[in-house]
Amino acid sequence: MSSVSVYSYTHSVTYVADNILKSLKDIIRLSGLDPSNLVNSWESNMLALKTWLDSGHLERVVLEVYNPKTDALIIRWDVEIVYAWTSGDGSFWTDTEQLKYHILKAGLAPSEARYRLLMDTKSGRPDVEGWSSTSFRSTDGMVRQSLGSTVEHSGLGGNAAYWRKS
Repeated sequence: MSSVSVYSYTHSVTYVADNILKSLKDIIRLSGLDPSNLVNSWESNMLALKTWLDSGHLERVVLEVYNPKTDALIIRWDVEIVYAWTSGDGSFWTDTEQLKYHILKAGLAPSEARYRLLMDTKSGRPDVEGWSSTSFRSTDGMVRQSLGSTVEHSGLGGNAAYWRKS
């Protein structure tokens, strides 16, 4: 019985990691930005996501959209990880319509905007090649809009939110 649970958890990790990256690609593309940087680093991003989801160290995935001239945050998208995995019925879903609605509501990013992907982890996380510590840009003067659960597989999932200017 334990081998079935291990396989199911591994499957949940893969499903959630893949759909978080696909959702971020949608955010980038529908915000009017070029998704090439995300696509070109897909393997590294996927390795980090799967490693830290599997170990339970991943707390949040963050997409910062910023002005490269001022380094100021324009908008920020968060996916907070939920670890409520069960070996039950294996339900899985991704709410792409809710996400698309809020991307359109947030509006297009300025053409000069750039983005970067960050992952917030608990201390003691395993190292992943190509990933190191950094700081988040300030969200001062911004308000957080919660979208709720956007991706789930058997209780392992992500709750999305975005930060916008108040």
